[in-house]
Amino acid sequence: MIGLVGGHLLVRLDEDWRPPGDISFAAGSLISYDLAEWKQDPMRAKASLVFQPGPRQALSGLGATKNLLILTILENVQSRAFAYKYDHGAWSATPIPLPEHANVSLLATSDETDRAMFAVSSYLRPTSVWYFDAESKSLEELKTTPAAFDASNHIVEQLEATSRDGTSIPYFLVRPKNARFDGTIPTLLYGYGGFQASLLPSYLGPVGRLWLEQGNAYVVANLRGGGEFGPQWHQAAQTATKQTTWDDFIAVAEDLIRRKITSPSRLGIIGGSQGGLLVGAAITQRPELFNAAIIKVPLFDMLRYTRLGAGASWIGEYGDPAIAEQRAWIEGYSPYQKLMAGKTYPAPLILTSTKDDRVHPAHGRKAAAKLAALGQPYFYYENIDGGHSAAANLREYARQLALEYTYASRRLCSE
Repeated sequence: MIGLVGGHLLVRLDEDWRPPGDISFAAGSLISYDLAEWKQDPMRAKASLVFQPGPRQALSGLGATKNLLILTILENVQSRAFAYKYDHGAWSATPIPLPEHANVSLLATSDETDRAMFAVSSYLRPTSVWYFDAESKSLEELKTTPAAFDASNHIVEQLEATSRDGTSIPYFLVRPKNARFDGTIPTLLYGYGGFQASLLPSYLGPVGRLWLEQGNAYVVANLRGGGEFGPQWHQAAQTATKQTTWDDFIAVAEDLIRRKITSPSRLGIIGGSQGGLLVGAAITQRPELFNAAIIKVPLFDMLRYTRLGAGASWIGEYGDPAIAEQRAWIEGYSPYQKLMAGKTYPAPLILTSTKDDRVHPAHGRKAAAKLAALGQPYFYYENIDGGHSAAANLREYARQLALEYTYASRRLCSE
């Protein structure tokens, strides 16, 4: 259950559901019940459809004003906002004309009026706050955060790669406007792909100042395992099918090379936590595609992850290595076990924290130790403080960024 709006009880579905009768609802849908009817007999109360996602849609946020339901909806990993009203037995939607090609978040709603506030952010445009008044149909930008870098020389494109099973995987490319497609652009590819977490457009700030302003490119991949297209997108790369996430990431890397945006000598990958596992899987499965790999606070030894830190709580995502059948899934990709002699890896930078209370630093330490035992080059930095962010304050965060982008520049930008 989500809450109450104008005498209607709202329910969000994570699975397909068929209540008694002829109507069925798809996973990711939002439905409502008349509260008075539901109180009389919950089993006989009739559900009304508020929102049902299309193939490339997902509900991302909602809130209520005095008379309206405000929804933010992802459509092909870009946000739109709508005001919904219940009238004559059905819900109708009116678009709220916020900037396009951005991430829209609902910040606040008023339960005394039909007013709401939104945050709007994109890769090259600083986050701004917008005020919406449905009564007067007015929409106003109230404030914008200061720009952190010069974005005038870059553009954002949304492209798609084809994964191993034929699925189209969207990704955002932030590149120089005057790019020559000859494979020479130093490019960092970022991904996550887990726990139904969506990677949405957000201002690149430090990345822009430290990487884009130098004429480089940055890529964000929307992999299965995330939540960009609702529960099914997550479930398609969970437990027995987790390899799908790694396949999607590798497909994006191959697509960047195929389009001659970059080349293996100019392509680096970056990710943290589940994203660190992603990077570890990518460099052990296809090391020839990359010349840099930034592995932050990573999961790495997946055959022992349930015994380290909070790992046992993630069995629903990866499976249980104590069960033989599930161990086989995990052993097929666990980066620690896949590091082996005779292969050349792209000298990764491994970052972790002594006080990481979520992903135990043993994962990063074991990755470094295994590379050392194989005689493979690597870089390793363990911050004493900082928990799972590996930085306890702005000074430590600045040091971390300096390490990451100095490493990336030396690996990918040098002649």
